[in-house]
Amino acid sequence: MITEKFYKLPLVLDPQPEGGWTITCPILPGLVTEADTIDEVSINVADAIEALIECYEELGQPIPEALQPVRNTAPFIADTLIHLEAA
Repeated sequence: MITEKFYKLPLVLDPQPEGGWTITCPILPGLVTEADTIDEVSINVADAIEALIECYEELGQPIPEALQPVRNTAPFIADTLIHLEAA
């Protein structure tokens, strides 16, 4: 069984002087997006992944292994950013 909507990718959040972040993925050079808040990161990255997959399909190129969905047949590690108000 495949969890078709989940991808495990390393992300680099580069803070910008005007605020927010530029987000890239070291194993997917075509994945570049921005976010003003942490809440926007996953939404904007998901949009960028969908656009990248569409580009590969339109160009008739194979989808990179890094863009294969996570299989739920074994445990996996997922790093997550958690913001605590009291910290």
